[in-house]
Amino acid sequence: MKPRKIPQQSRAGQTVAAILEAAARILETKGIEGLNTNSAAQRAGVSIGSLYQYFPGKDALIVALCQRERAVFFAEAEGALREPSGERALQHLIAASVHQQLRRPALARLLDAEEGRPAIARELAPFIVAMRELIGQILAHEDIPPQPSIETAADDIIAIVRAMVDAAGYRGEEDRAVLEERVSRTLSGYLGMAG
Repeated sequence: MKPRKIPQQSRAGQTVAAILEAAARILETKGIEGLNTNSAAQRAGVSIGSLYQYFPGKDALIVALCQRERAVFFAEAEGALREPSGERALQHLIAASVHQQLRRPALARLLDAEEGRPAIARELAPFIVAMRELIGQILAHEDIPPQPSIETAADDIIAIVRAMVDAAGYRGEEDRAVLEERVSRTLSGYLGMAG
């Protein structure tokens, strides 16, 4: 599941990035069945030996892709902490979640399914911890009603947003504003902000 080694030089980093993007494009066009280490190496224009320097197998590629996509999402979601109010921070988090799902919907759907596998979920657990902390900081804003348990509320928010956004992605929705508004109404109700 884990990469064999971490690229230290920029050229090695470019090779890893090319392999991951090749794997992403294969997933988008051929699905999970179409992805294997040979197809990823060929599409990336590298030897299979070069790929194996970094990724011992298909699952390691999938974990690395999930981590890449989550890192992009988390960098965008962290912008919520710069918002002046809890309500604005929640809107920012919702927008980042919707953007992540609808930016590359086929890839997002496939990775969502793979993330449910226990072995892959274990590798991605640190992301959930970081998301709980981020949401906890959002919930600390004075304009968000106090919650009985910040930890439970954070977990519920993750579950609600993920369920709604993933379902919209599976349905092929493309209107970000409409989806953001629905998720916002749901979270406002959950948090006791709806008036």
